Amino acid sequence: MWMTRFNDLPSLLDAVCERHPDRVALMWDDELITYCQLREQAERVAGGLRGHGFGPGDRIAFWLPNVPAYVVLLLACARLGVCAVAVNTRYGPQEVADILGRTRVRALALWPGFGGLAADPVMERIDASALPDLDWLIEAGGAAVGAAGWENAPRLRLEALRAAAPFAGSLAGPDSDGATFTTSGTTSAPKIVVQRQGSLARHAQDVAAGFRFGADTVSLQALPLCGVFGFAQALGVLAGGGRLVMLPLFDAAQAAGLVRDWRVTDFCGSDDMVHRLLAQGAGERPFPSLSWIGYAAFNTALADIAGRAEAKGIALRGLYGMSECMALFSVRPLAAPVAERGRSGGMPVSPEARVRVVDPESGGPLPAGEAGALEVAGPSLFHRYEGNPDATAAAFTADGFFRTGDMARLEQDGGFEFLGRMGDVLRLGGFLVNPAEIEEHLQAHASVRGAQVVAVGTERGMRPVAFVILEDGHALGEAALIAHCAPLARYKQPVRCIALAAFPVTPSANGEKIKRAELRRLAEEEMGNGG
Repeated sequence: MWMTRFNDLPSLLDAVCERHPDRVALMWDDELITYCQLREQAERVAGGLRGHGFGPGDRIAFWLPNVPAYVVLLLACARLGVCAVAVNTRYGPQEVADILGRTRVRALALWPGFGGLAADPVMERIDASALPDLDWLIEAGGAAVGAAGWENAPRLRLEALRAAAPFAGSLAGPDSDGATFTTSGTTSAPKIVVQRQGSLARHAQDVAAGFRFGADTVSLQALPLCGVFGFAQALGVLAGGGRLVMLPLFDAAQAAGLVRDWRVTDFCGSDDMVHRLLAQGAGERPFPSLSWIGYAAFNTALADIAGRAEAKGIALRGLYGMSECMALFSVRPLAAPVAERGRSGGMPVSPEARVRVVDPESGGPLPAGEAGALEVAGPSLFHRYEGNPDATAAAFTADGFFRTGDMARLEQDGGFEFLGRMGDVLRLGGFLVNPAEIEEHLQAHASVRGAQVVAVGTERGMRPVAFVILEDGHALGEAALIAHCAPLARYKQPVRCIALAAFPVTPSANGEKIKRAELRRLAEEEMGNGG
């Protein structure tokens, strides 16, 4: 698709604008933004930020839904060499404060009250004085920030920044920090993945080519831009000169309406999203314009989703990716049979990417068809874990492959099938979550001696179920324990807390290990029995 490889986001955007200046890039409500207008808005916002002293090495946190302001601000930051720090819109005060503090952001961009996101109640539980690096609040739209304790915080309005003189140059390069994303770690606090602009720009071009995003693409941006899954889709579509239909918060009925009204051709999402969208359409072809959906299989209760979508005239394509190697790292071919196309994994989108499966104990390579630990290499690999050089070093092999922590098997055509996590990390609400984070929070309650958390598939997606061992003399207060988890994001809050006398264990050379498979079985029984 591209004769020239662009190694930073401003150069890539400029090239797309030169090819397609009048083509619509973003669609939201009744607003249509062409590529030329998108670049102009980004240049003006960059000029406004530059006038307030922002430049290379600075960081701005994005606590925003899927609105054009997110894309405009992202591209403005890219021109200045400012790193965009993604903050999940569903995070609670504990998580937001942690991310802002560890990334030492200079500004927080937010849209107070948009779509019921209710930023003010979260911010009121964050001590502004504990974030000495935070100089500005950037109000992207709607009402002003009204959180108690933040009355004196200096603030900028995005509309005012849009009125500034444009900054059409670039202070960034391939090695500039471009964006950060959170991922699960070996402790309760998530690791912060730093991706450089060169990796982001090159991956966007590889995604555009691998998914064939182009002039005829009309893609629904249903996944949150704060996650690497949605972020990779958006940059890939823009790199290919396609159109993004922005959906701020996923609602199945609204998504179905947008697919029909704007004649959406494709999008990426989770199996839960696909399940809910299919329920909105009757007949054999309820969405005639929709050719395919790239999906991630997070919910074990929806194992038949690819076949059900096929019956509705929609091809589901399995994917693979994570923050460290970027989402949409690989995809299943559209022409493959449904049984193959519905499996996670596929062929890497970058011709420079390499994939191997190794024995988890010896590290030796395994042949096609044999399950083992997945290792990947290529231009989309992350640069570092923020503030954690030891974890960064441990993540890579001596020859530059990233240890994904996932289980997979190679296929004869050079692709691979993702089989699951090597460890016990949970997928909740479409995000990777370390159970230790929820377990440690539960164990901070006076009545809890120990806690173990597993994920169970339900009609509403994968949900956490907690098992607890109570302190002597305490009875189970299930509602109180669930309420105790309110500071966590909603998708991390257990739907059940079940008391056990002891956790099921199995002996090993290194001591007793929790039988998490047994806990999952118990959890599924409890949920199946209406518990």
